[in-house]
Amino acid sequence: MMKNLQDMLNGGSILITGGTGSFGKAFVRRVLQDFTPKRLVVFSRDELKQYEMAQEFNDKSYPCIRYFIGDVRDADRLEMAMRGIDYVIHAAALKHVPAAEYNPFECIRTNVHGAENVVNAAIRRDVKQVVALSTDKAANPINLYGASKLASDKIMIAARNLAGADGPRFSVVRYGNVLGSRGSVLPYFRNLIDKGADHLPITDDRMTRFFITLEAGVDFVLGSLAMMVGGEIFIPKIPSVRISALATAMAPDLPQKSVGIRPGEKLHEVMVTEDDARTTIGLEDRYVILPFLLDSPIYEKYREAGEFVPDGFSYSSDTNVQWLKDGPLAELVTQVESAQR
Repeated sequence: MMKNLQDMLNGGSILITGGTGSFGKAFVRRVLQDFTPKRLVVFSRDELKQYEMAQEFNDKSYPCIRYFIGDVRDADRLEMAMRGIDYVIHAAALKHVPAAEYNPFECIRTNVHGAENVVNAAIRRDVKQVVALSTDKAANPINLYGASKLASDKIMIAARNLAGADGPRFSVVRYGNVLGSRGSVLPYFRNLIDKGADHLPITDDRMTRFFITLEAGVDFVLGSLAMMVGGEIFIPKIPSVRISALATAMAPDLPQKSVGIRPGEKLHEVMVTEDDARTTIGLEDRYVILPFLLDSPIYEKYREAGEFVPDGFSYSSDTNVQWLKDGPLAELVTQVESAQR
């Protein structure tokens, strides 16, 4: 079922929205390292971040790269950027939970209307495939960020009906917290430790999260791009981490103080809900939530590769069978921080 990425991306044209973010830079680095695309378009609204990124990835060393200033809220600009594009990775989003709660209109314009604009532009420009990045917070959301990403996911999955049999194919990748990404808990703890903090603040000692590295996230997106039929939500089988264990791994001698859960936060995250499980196939390295059309040809393709999960199944960070703790967790933190230096 997996297509050859070399055949797809060598000589192809790729656009990544939110291309100057943590994921975008890691994705661009991997594509330039492993493939020879005709064009690789970095689409984002931040001129400074594009300038800084161009110091590492410039058009002299990498003639295929293009920097396109634009906002996913701007449908016309997005459509212009997609001229001649084969594959779109949609990574642009307003992701900070408290910021989304305080700025709800901005969150909706970027995450929901932006997804709509990506779908329309991809259809009008005859793009081949679109993979949209989602989040564990989109499953049973309790905050606006999660709700907006759930709406974005629904737009992407429904887009196959709008595109028709000969139009673009759309799929979603949903995964947990990216270890070490901008705004995540690892750099937050590191900043406190480096400044000589006398304790690390923990929202709740029981809190758990799914964690994935940037490199593993890029691998998973590329694998999903090669595997996708259209209409799926791909979810990697990744380890859970107790946030207090992460703090201990980073500063074993530093005390921890509970400060309480912030508005819009969950104690644990879920990536496959019990309701989603009714159409979820388990593969060796991932779960795949299939569209709710039991007669769809997509079901036959995935039945050959895996099995439906049992009734009552859910994929939650507190009941996960994979855990990172103690030595392996400390070693992973060291690897992630060393790679960022």
